[in-house]
Amino acid sequence: MGVRVNMKRLVIVGGGIAGLAAAYFALEKVKKLGGSIQLQLLDEKDRVGGCILTEKVDDFVIEGGPDCFLYEKPWALALCEKLGLGDRILNTNENRRVFILSKGKLHELPEGFMLMVPTSLTPFIKSSLISWPGKIRMGMDLFIPKKDSEEEESLADFVRRRLGEEALEKIAEPLVAGIHAGTPETMGLKSTFPRFLQMEEEYGSLIRGMLARRKMALQFQKKGGPKRTMFLALKDGLGEWINCLREKIGEDRIGLKKKVVRLKKSEKGDYQVQLSDGACLEADSVILATPSFITAKIVEEMDGKLSKILLTIPYVSSATVSLAYRRSQVHDPLDAFGFIIPRTEKRKIMASTYTSVKFNYRAPEGHALLRVFVGGANNQELVSLHDDEMLRLVEEELRKIVEVEGDPILTRIYRWERSMPQYLVGHLEKVSRIEERTNLQSGLFLTGCAYKGIGISDSVHDAEIVAEKAVEHLKK
Repeated sequence: MGVRVNMKRLVIVGGGIAGLAAAYFALEKVKKLGGSIQLQLLDEKDRVGGCILTEKVDDFVIEGGPDCFLYEKPWALALCEKLGLGDRILNTNENRRVFILSKGKLHELPEGFMLMVPTSLTPFIKSSLISWPGKIRMGMDLFIPKKDSEEEESLADFVRRRLGEEALEKIAEPLVAGIHAGTPETMGLKSTFPRFLQMEEEYGSLIRGMLARRKMALQFQKKGGPKRTMFLALKDGLGEWINCLREKIGEDRIGLKKKVVRLKKSEKGDYQVQLSDGACLEADSVILATPSFITAKIVEEMDGKLSKILLTIPYVSSATVSLAYRRSQVHDPLDAFGFIIPRTEKRKIMASTYTSVKFNYRAPEGHALLRVFVGGANNQELVSLHDDEMLRLVEEELRKIVEVEGDPILTRIYRWERSMPQYLVGHLEKVSRIEERTNLQSGLFLTGCAYKGIGISDSVHDAEIVAEKAVEHLKK
Protein backbone atom coordinates (compact mmCIF):
# COMPACT_ATOMS: atom_id res chain seq x y z
CA MET A 1 0.00 0.00 0.00
CA GLY A 2 1.27 3.50 -0.81
CA VAL A 3 2.00 6.12 1.78
CA ARG A 4 -1.21 7.91 2.68
CA VAL A 5 -1.45 11.68 2.68
CA ASN A 6 -5.24 11.76 2.87
CA MET A 7 -6.99 14.88 4.13
CA LYS A 8 -3.82 16.92 4.11
CA ARG A 9 -4.39 20.44 2.81
CA LEU A 10 -2.16 22.12 0.22
CA VAL A 11 -2.79 25.71 -0.89
CA ILE A 12 -0.98 27.10 -3.93
CA VAL A 13 -1.04 30.86 -4.46
CA GLY A 14 -0.50 32.05 -8.03
CA GLY A 15 -2.01 30.64 -11.22
CA GLY A 16 0.84 31.26 -13.65
CA ILE A 17 2.73 28.38 -15.23
CA ALA A 18 4.71 27.79 -12.00
CA GLY A 19 1.59 27.51 -9.85
CA LEU A 20 -0.27 25.35 -12.36
CA ALA A 21 2.70 23.03 -12.82
CA ALA A 22 3.17 22.74 -9.05
CA ALA A 23 -0.51 21.80 -8.64
CA TYR A 24 -0.33 19.22 -11.42
CA PHE A 25 2.88 17.61 -10.13
CA ALA A 26 1.62 17.54 -6.52
CA LEU A 27 -1.59 15.76 -7.56
CA GLU A 28 0.34 13.28 -9.70
CA LYS A 29 2.81 12.53 -6.90
CA VAL A 30 0.05 11.93 -4.36
CA LYS A 31 -1.81 9.71 -6.82
CA LYS A 32 1.32 7.54 -7.23
CA LEU A 33 1.52 7.24 -3.45
CA GLY A 34 -2.03 5.92 -3.39
CA GLY A 35 -3.42 8.85 -1.45
CA SER A 36 -5.30 12.10 -1.96
CA ILE A 37 -5.06 15.66 -0.74
CA GLN A 38 -7.25 18.73 -0.51
CA LEU A 39 -5.61 21.08 -2.99
CA GLN A 40 -6.67 24.62 -3.68
CA LEU A 41 -5.02 26.92 -6.24
CA LEU A 42 -5.80 30.63 -5.82
CA ASP A 43 -5.24 33.55 -8.19
CA GLU A 44 -6.33 37.16 -7.86
CA LYS A 45 -7.08 37.46 -11.60
CA ASP A 46 -10.13 36.16 -13.45
CA ARG A 47 -8.04 33.63 -15.41
CA VAL A 48 -5.04 31.34 -14.95
CA GLY A 49 -1.88 31.35 -17.05
CA GLY A 50 -0.11 34.46 -15.78
CA CYS A 51 1.97 35.92 -18.62
CA ILE A 52 0.92 33.10 -20.95
CA LEU A 53 -2.09 34.46 -22.80
CA THR A 54 -3.29 33.31 -26.23
CA GLU A 55 -6.05 35.03 -28.15
CA LYS A 56 -7.65 33.71 -31.34
CA VAL A 57 -9.15 36.38 -33.62
CA ASP A 58 -10.32 35.83 -37.20
CA ASP A 59 -7.97 32.89 -37.82
CA PHE A 60 -5.04 34.74 -36.22
CA VAL A 61 -3.39 33.12 -33.18
CA ILE A 62 -1.94 35.93 -31.07
CA GLU A 63 0.37 35.41 -28.12
CA GLY A 64 0.25 38.20 -25.56
CA GLY A 65 3.25 36.94 -23.61
CA PRO A 66 5.78 34.20 -24.38
CA ASP A 67 5.20 32.41 -27.68
CA CYS A 68 7.45 29.36 -27.24
CA PHE A 69 9.74 27.37 -24.96
CA LEU A 70 13.24 25.98 -25.40
CA TYR A 71 13.90 22.42 -26.55
CA GLU A 72 17.32 22.26 -24.91
CA LYS A 73 15.70 22.79 -21.49
CA PRO A 74 13.55 19.64 -21.54
CA TRP A 75 11.11 20.20 -18.69
CA ALA A 76 8.39 22.15 -20.53
CA LEU A 77 8.40 19.67 -23.42
CA ALA A 78 8.28 16.75 -20.97
CA LEU A 79 5.25 18.26 -19.21
CA CYS A 80 3.45 18.78 -22.53
CA GLU A 81 4.07 15.13 -23.40
CA LYS A 82 2.82 13.95 -19.97
CA LEU A 83 -0.35 15.92 -20.57
CA GLY A 84 -0.91 14.15 -23.89
CA LEU A 85 0.00 17.17 -26.02
CA GLY A 86 2.93 15.53 -27.81
CA ASP A 87 1.17 15.53 -31.18
CA ARG A 88 0.35 19.22 -30.76
CA ILE A 89 3.99 20.33 -30.45
CA LEU A 90 4.94 22.74 -33.20
CA ASN A 91 8.46 23.24 -34.54
CA THR A 92 9.58 26.55 -35.96
CA ASN A 93 9.71 26.80 -39.73
CA GLU A 94 12.95 26.16 -41.60
CA ASN A 95 13.86 29.80 -42.14
CA ARG A 96 15.76 30.50 -38.94
CA ARG A 97 17.49 33.73 -39.87
CA VAL A 98 17.53 36.67 -37.46
CA PHE A 99 18.47 40.24 -38.32
CA ILE A 100 20.09 42.91 -36.19
CA LEU A 101 19.56 46.60 -36.81
CA SER A 102 22.88 48.43 -37.11
CA LYS A 103 23.30 52.01 -38.34
CA GLY A 104 19.70 52.03 -39.49
CA LYS A 105 19.96 48.90 -41.65
CA LEU A 106 19.12 45.25 -41.05
CA HIS A 107 22.12 42.89 -41.06
CA GLU A 108 21.77 39.13 -40.84
CA LEU A 109 23.15 37.46 -37.74
CA PRO A 110 25.64 35.14 -39.49
CA GLU A 111 24.69 31.51 -39.97
CA GLY A 112 26.26 29.31 -37.32
CA PHE A 113 25.95 31.83 -34.47
CA MET A 114 24.82 30.12 -31.28
CA LEU A 115 23.54 32.91 -29.08
CA MET A 116 26.41 35.40 -29.41
CA VAL A 117 29.16 32.94 -30.34
CA PRO A 118 30.30 32.26 -33.95
CA THR A 119 30.74 28.58 -34.88
CA SER A 120 30.98 28.81 -38.71
CA LEU A 121 33.96 30.64 -40.18
CA THR A 122 32.84 31.60 -43.70
CA PRO A 123 29.47 33.24 -42.82
CA PHE A 124 31.17 35.06 -39.95
CA ILE A 125 33.92 36.46 -42.20
CA LYS A 126 31.40 37.54 -44.86
CA SER A 127 29.08 39.21 -42.36
CA SER A 128 28.38 42.93 -42.75
CA LEU A 129 27.27 43.20 -39.12
CA ILE A 130 30.67 43.10 -37.42
CA SER A 131 33.66 45.21 -38.50
CA TRP A 132 37.00 43.54 -39.26
CA PRO A 133 38.55 44.73 -35.97
CA GLY A 134 35.44 43.37 -34.20
CA LYS A 135 35.77 40.00 -35.95
CA ILE A 136 39.44 39.71 -35.02
CA ARG A 137 38.62 40.61 -31.42
CA MET A 138 35.89 37.94 -31.24
CA GLY A 139 38.31 35.36 -32.66
CA MET A 140 40.72 36.18 -29.81
CA ASP A 141 38.36 34.21 -27.57
CA LEU A 142 40.29 31.12 -28.71
CA PHE A 143 43.45 32.43 -27.02
CA ILE A 144 42.26 34.42 -24.00
CA PRO A 145 43.00 32.53 -20.74
CA LYS A 146 40.32 31.61 -18.23
CA LYS A 147 39.49 34.10 -15.49
CA ASP A 148 41.40 33.18 -12.34
CA SER A 149 39.17 35.06 -9.88
CA GLU A 150 36.06 33.60 -8.22
CA GLU A 151 34.39 37.01 -8.07
CA GLU A 152 31.20 37.11 -10.13
CA GLU A 153 31.23 39.19 -13.30
CA SER A 154 28.36 40.98 -14.92
CA LEU A 155 27.36 39.61 -18.30
CA ALA A 156 28.74 42.77 -19.90
CA ASP A 157 32.16 42.36 -18.27
CA PHE A 158 32.30 38.72 -19.31
CA VAL A 159 31.41 39.43 -22.96
CA ARG A 160 33.87 42.32 -23.16
CA ARG A 161 36.63 40.12 -21.75
CA ARG A 162 36.04 37.19 -24.07
CA LEU A 163 34.55 38.65 -27.26
CA GLY A 164 35.03 42.41 -27.13
CA GLU A 165 32.97 45.60 -27.03
CA GLU A 166 31.46 45.31 -30.51
CA ALA A 167 30.11 41.83 -29.80
CA LEU A 168 28.56 43.18 -26.62
CA GLU A 169 26.90 46.20 -28.24
CA LYS A 170 25.69 44.63 -31.49
CA ILE A 171 24.84 41.05 -30.46
CA ALA A 172 24.89 40.24 -26.73
CA GLU A 173 23.00 43.31 -25.49
CA PRO A 174 20.01 43.14 -27.89
CA LEU A 175 19.75 39.35 -27.49
CA VAL A 176 19.73 39.70 -23.71
CA ALA A 177 17.20 42.54 -23.87
CA GLY A 178 14.93 40.25 -25.83
CA ILE A 179 15.23 37.40 -23.33
CA HIS A 180 15.51 39.15 -19.97
CA ALA A 181 14.35 42.72 -20.77
CA GLY A 182 17.48 43.76 -18.85
CA THR A 183 20.89 45.33 -19.31
CA PRO A 184 24.13 43.30 -19.41
CA GLU A 185 25.94 45.78 -17.14
CA THR A 186 23.84 44.77 -14.12
CA MET A 187 23.04 41.14 -14.91
CA GLY A 188 24.87 38.44 -12.96
CA LEU A 189 26.54 35.92 -15.27
CA LYS A 190 26.17 33.01 -12.82
CA SER A 191 22.39 33.35 -12.62
CA THR A 192 21.57 34.35 -16.21
CA PHE A 193 24.01 32.44 -18.46
CA PRO A 194 25.84 29.91 -16.27
CA ARG A 195 26.57 27.77 -19.36
CA PHE A 196 29.08 30.42 -20.54
CA LEU A 197 31.02 30.02 -17.31
CA GLN A 198 30.91 26.24 -17.70
CA MET A 199 32.24 26.48 -21.26
CA GLU A 200 35.07 28.75 -20.23
CA GLU A 201 35.99 26.37 -17.41
CA GLU A 202 35.72 23.19 -19.48
CA TYR A 203 36.99 24.33 -22.89
CA GLY A 204 38.86 27.55 -22.13
CA SER A 205 36.91 29.26 -24.91
CA LEU A 206 33.29 30.03 -25.80
CA ILE A 207 33.91 29.20 -29.46
CA ARG A 208 35.40 25.78 -28.65
CA GLY A 209 32.59 25.15 -26.16
CA MET A 210 29.85 25.98 -28.67
CA LEU A 211 31.51 23.86 -31.37
CA ALA A 212 31.55 20.91 -28.97
CA ARG A 213 27.87 21.44 -28.11
CA ARG A 214 26.92 21.63 -31.78
CA LYS A 215 28.79 18.38 -32.46
CA MET A 216 26.94 16.65 -29.59
CA ALA A 217 23.59 17.92 -30.90
CA LEU A 218 24.33 16.55 -34.38
CA GLN A 219 25.33 13.17 -32.94
CA PHE A 220 22.08 13.06 -30.97
CA GLN A 221 20.08 13.71 -34.12
CA LYS A 222 21.93 10.92 -35.98
CA LYS A 223 21.04 8.48 -33.20
CA GLY A 224 17.40 8.95 -34.02
CA GLY A 225 16.60 11.67 -31.53
CA PRO A 226 13.32 13.51 -32.12
CA LYS A 227 13.42 16.14 -34.84
CA ARG A 228 12.81 19.20 -32.73
CA THR A 229 13.83 22.79 -33.38
CA MET A 230 15.36 25.09 -30.77
CA PHE A 231 12.03 26.88 -30.13
CA LEU A 232 8.80 24.94 -29.69
CA ALA A 233 5.16 25.96 -29.43
CA LEU A 234 1.71 24.37 -29.65
CA LYS A 235 -0.52 24.47 -32.72
CA ASP A 236 -3.17 26.61 -31.05
CA GLY A 237 -0.68 28.62 -29.00
CA LEU A 238 0.59 28.17 -25.46
CA GLY A 239 -2.91 28.88 -24.16
CA GLU A 240 -3.72 25.32 -25.26
CA TRP A 241 -1.21 24.11 -22.65
CA ILE A 242 -2.78 26.27 -19.92
CA ASN A 243 -6.27 24.98 -20.74
CA CYS A 244 -5.04 21.40 -20.53
CA LEU A 245 -3.38 21.97 -17.15
CA ARG A 246 -6.52 23.64 -15.82
CA GLU A 247 -8.59 20.66 -16.94
CA LYS A 248 -6.19 18.12 -15.38
CA ILE A 249 -6.10 20.00 -12.07
CA GLY A 250 -9.88 20.37 -12.01
CA GLU A 251 -12.02 23.51 -11.99
CA ASP A 252 -13.22 22.75 -8.46
CA ARG A 253 -9.65 23.11 -7.18
CA ILE A 254 -9.06 26.51 -8.82
CA GLY A 255 -10.26 29.70 -7.15
CA LEU A 256 -10.18 32.83 -9.32
CA LYS A 257 -10.51 36.44 -8.13
CA LYS A 258 -9.10 35.26 -4.80
CA LYS A 259 -6.43 37.66 -3.58
CA VAL A 260 -4.24 36.37 -0.77
CA VAL A 261 -3.07 39.19 1.47
CA ARG A 262 -1.48 37.48 4.44
CA LEU A 263 -0.06 34.20 5.66
CA LYS A 264 -0.05 33.30 9.34
CA LYS A 265 1.12 30.28 11.25
CA SER A 266 -1.14 28.91 13.97
CA GLU A 267 -0.06 27.47 17.29
CA LYS A 268 -0.73 23.99 15.86
CA GLY A 269 1.89 24.63 13.17
CA ASP A 270 -0.45 24.82 10.20
CA TYR A 271 -1.07 27.89 8.04
CA GLN A 272 -3.90 30.40 7.83
CA VAL A 273 -4.20 31.82 4.33
CA GLN A 274 -6.08 35.11 4.60
CA LEU A 275 -7.89 36.57 1.60
CA SER A 276 -8.82 40.17 0.81
CA ASP A 277 -12.53 39.36 1.12
CA GLY A 278 -12.05 38.30 4.75
CA ALA A 279 -12.10 34.55 4.08
CA CYS A 280 -9.42 32.35 5.64
CA LEU A 281 -8.24 28.96 4.43
CA GLU A 282 -6.30 26.51 6.59
CA ALA A 283 -3.42 24.55 5.08
CA ASP A 284 -0.80 22.04 6.17
CA SER A 285 1.53 23.28 3.41
CA VAL A 286 1.61 26.39 1.21
CA ILE A 287 3.36 27.02 -2.10
CA LEU A 288 3.70 30.69 -3.05
CA ALA A 289 4.09 30.91 -6.84
CA THR A 290 3.65 34.67 -7.01
CA PRO A 291 6.08 37.44 -8.08
CA SER A 292 8.59 38.01 -5.29
CA PHE A 293 7.26 41.48 -4.44
CA ILE A 294 3.77 40.00 -3.92
CA THR A 295 5.21 37.09 -1.95
CA ALA A 296 7.00 39.68 0.23
CA LYS A 297 3.69 41.27 1.21
CA ILE A 298 2.06 37.91 1.92
CA VAL A 299 4.82 36.76 4.31
CA GLU A 300 5.68 40.16 5.81
CA GLU A 301 3.83 39.70 9.09
CA MET A 302 5.07 36.13 9.51
CA ASP A 303 8.73 36.74 8.57
CA GLY A 304 9.81 40.35 8.10
CA LYS A 305 13.40 39.37 7.26
CA LEU A 306 12.30 37.08 4.43
CA SER A 307 10.03 39.83 3.13
CA LYS A 308 12.89 42.35 3.00
CA ILE A 309 15.15 40.01 1.02
CA LEU A 310 12.34 39.26 -1.45
CA LEU A 311 11.85 42.98 -2.06
CA THR A 312 15.47 43.34 -3.22
CA ILE A 313 14.71 41.45 -6.47
CA PRO A 314 13.92 44.20 -9.01
CA TYR A 315 11.40 43.86 -11.83
CA VAL A 316 10.96 45.67 -15.14
CA SER A 317 7.88 46.19 -17.30
CA SER A 318 7.35 45.44 -20.97
CA ALA A 319 4.59 45.26 -23.56
CA THR A 320 3.93 43.31 -26.74
CA VAL A 321 2.09 44.77 -29.70
CA SER A 322 0.77 42.40 -32.37
CA LEU A 323 -0.19 43.79 -35.77
CA ALA A 324 -1.81 41.92 -38.66
CA TYR A 325 -1.42 43.10 -42.27
CA ARG A 326 -2.38 41.86 -45.68
CA ARG A 327 0.84 40.43 -47.09
CA SER A 328 0.75 42.97 -49.92
CA GLN A 329 1.08 45.77 -47.33
CA VAL A 330 4.52 44.55 -46.21
CA HIS A 331 7.23 45.21 -48.77
CA ASP A 332 9.95 43.45 -46.79
CA PRO A 333 10.46 39.79 -47.89
CA LEU A 334 10.02 38.69 -44.24
CA ASP A 335 12.49 35.87 -44.88
CA ALA A 336 13.53 35.58 -41.23
CA PHE A 337 12.13 35.08 -37.73
CA GLY A 338 12.46 38.80 -37.06
CA PHE A 339 14.96 41.39 -35.90
CA ILE A 340 16.48 42.73 -32.69
CA ILE A 341 17.69 46.24 -31.99
CA PRO A 342 20.77 47.29 -29.98
CA ARG A 343 20.12 50.20 -27.63
CA THR A 344 22.90 52.15 -29.40
CA GLU A 345 20.40 52.56 -32.26
CA LYS A 346 18.23 54.65 -29.90
CA ARG A 347 14.94 53.20 -31.17
CA LYS A 348 11.69 53.07 -29.24
CA ILE A 349 11.19 49.32 -29.77
CA MET A 350 13.40 46.41 -28.67
CA ALA A 351 12.64 43.79 -31.31
CA SER A 352 10.07 42.32 -33.64
CA THR A 353 9.06 38.72 -34.34
CA TYR A 354 7.60 37.79 -37.71
CA THR A 355 5.11 35.51 -35.98
CA SER A 356 3.49 34.10 -39.11
CA VAL A 357 6.93 33.23 -40.51
CA LYS A 358 8.29 31.70 -37.31
CA PHE A 359 5.35 29.32 -36.78
CA ASN A 360 2.61 27.86 -38.96
CA TYR A 361 -1.09 28.25 -38.04
CA ARG A 362 -0.61 31.85 -36.85
CA ALA A 363 -2.24 33.80 -39.70
CA PRO A 364 -4.57 33.05 -42.62
CA GLU A 365 -3.08 32.76 -46.09
CA GLY A 366 -2.11 36.05 -47.69
CA HIS A 367 -1.58 37.77 -44.36
CA ALA A 368 1.34 38.59 -42.08
CA LEU A 369 1.32 38.75 -38.28
CA LEU A 370 4.11 40.78 -36.67
CA ARG A 371 4.84 41.19 -32.97
CA VAL A 372 6.78 44.11 -31.52
CA PHE A 373 8.36 44.41 -28.07
CA VAL A 374 8.28 47.70 -26.16
CA GLY A 375 9.73 48.73 -22.80
CA GLY A 376 12.31 46.73 -20.89
CA ALA A 377 14.99 48.11 -18.61
CA ASN A 378 15.89 51.01 -20.91
CA ASN A 379 12.41 52.24 -21.89
CA GLN A 380 10.00 51.20 -19.14
CA GLU A 381 8.07 54.47 -19.32
CA LEU A 382 6.79 53.54 -22.81
CA VAL A 383 4.72 50.69 -21.34
CA SER A 384 2.33 53.23 -19.79
CA LEU A 385 1.64 55.04 -23.08
CA HIS A 386 -1.99 55.28 -24.16
CA ASP A 387 -2.99 52.63 -26.71
CA ASP A 388 -3.16 55.14 -29.56
CA GLU A 389 0.28 56.55 -28.72
CA MET A 390 1.85 53.10 -28.46
CA LEU A 391 0.37 51.96 -31.76
CA ARG A 392 1.51 55.15 -33.48
CA LEU A 393 5.04 54.66 -32.14
CA VAL A 394 5.19 51.00 -33.17
CA GLU A 395 3.76 51.57 -36.66
CA GLU A 396 6.20 54.42 -37.27
CA GLU A 397 9.16 52.22 -36.32
CA LEU A 398 7.93 49.35 -38.50
CA ARG A 399 7.49 51.64 -41.49
CA LYS A 400 11.13 52.67 -41.19
CA ILE A 401 12.54 49.18 -40.72
CA VAL A 402 10.40 46.71 -42.72
CA GLU A 403 8.44 49.07 -44.99
CA VAL A 404 4.83 48.39 -44.06
CA GLU A 405 2.18 50.36 -45.92
CA GLY A 406 -1.18 51.50 -44.65
CA ASP A 407 -2.97 50.63 -41.43
CA PRO A 408 -2.94 47.16 -39.85
CA ILE A 409 -6.19 45.22 -40.14
CA LEU A 410 -5.90 44.00 -36.55
CA THR A 411 -3.93 45.13 -33.48
CA ARG A 412 -3.56 43.86 -29.94
CA ILE A 413 -1.59 45.41 -27.07
CA TYR A 414 -0.61 43.45 -23.96
CA ARG A 415 1.07 45.23 -21.05
CA TRP A 416 3.12 43.28 -18.53
CA GLU A 417 3.89 45.59 -15.64
CA ARG A 418 6.64 44.45 -13.28
CA SER A 419 6.63 41.07 -14.98
CA MET A 420 10.35 40.44 -15.60
CA PRO A 421 12.57 39.80 -12.56
CA GLN A 422 16.14 41.00 -12.95
CA TYR A 423 18.94 38.68 -11.89
CA LEU A 424 21.59 41.15 -10.80
CA VAL A 425 25.16 40.34 -9.83
CA GLY A 426 24.88 38.42 -6.55
CA HIS A 427 21.42 36.98 -7.36
CA LEU A 428 22.36 33.40 -6.43
CA GLU A 429 23.55 34.49 -2.99
CA LYS A 430 20.25 36.34 -2.57
CA VAL A 431 18.30 33.19 -3.51
CA SER A 432 20.36 31.19 -1.02
CA ARG A 433 19.38 33.61 1.77
CA ILE A 434 15.72 33.40 0.71
CA GLU A 435 15.88 29.60 0.93
CA GLU A 436 17.50 29.74 4.37
CA ARG A 437 14.68 31.94 5.70
CA THR A 438 11.95 29.89 3.98
CA ASN A 439 13.33 26.66 5.45
CA LEU A 440 12.66 28.07 8.91
CA GLN A 441 8.94 27.93 8.09
CA SER A 442 8.13 24.23 7.90
CA GLY A 443 5.73 23.51 5.05
CA LEU A 444 6.24 26.80 3.21
CA PHE A 445 7.73 26.73 -0.31
CA LEU A 446 8.43 29.42 -2.91
CA THR A 447 8.61 28.99 -6.66
CA GLY A 448 8.31 31.05 -9.84
CA CYS A 449 10.54 32.93 -12.24
CA ALA A 450 12.05 35.23 -9.60
CA TYR A 451 14.52 32.68 -8.29
CA LYS A 452 16.14 30.02 -10.47
CA GLY A 453 15.40 30.88 -14.08
CA ILE A 454 13.01 33.23 -15.87
CA GLY A 455 12.11 30.90 -18.75
CA ILE A 456 8.97 28.78 -18.96
CA SER A 457 10.95 25.55 -18.79
CA ASP A 458 12.93 26.72 -15.76
CA SER A 459 9.67 27.58 -14.00
CA VAL A 460 8.22 24.14 -14.75
CA HIS A 461 11.40 22.46 -13.48
CA ASP A 462 11.46 24.36 -10.20
CA ALA A 463 7.71 23.86 -9.71
CA GLU A 464 8.18 20.10 -9.98
CA ILE A 465 10.96 20.14 -7.37
CA VAL A 466 8.89 22.29 -5.00
CA ALA A 467 5.77 20.14 -5.47
CA GLU A 468 7.82 17.07 -4.55
CA LYS A 469 9.04 18.79 -1.39
CA ALA A 470 5.52 19.86 -0.43
CA VAL A 471 4.18 16.33 -0.80
CA GLU A 472 7.11 14.95 1.21
CA HIS A 473 6.23 17.44 3.95
CA LEU A 474 2.59 16.32 3.89
CA LYS A 475 3.66 12.68 4.27
CA LYS A 476 5.41 13.35 7.59
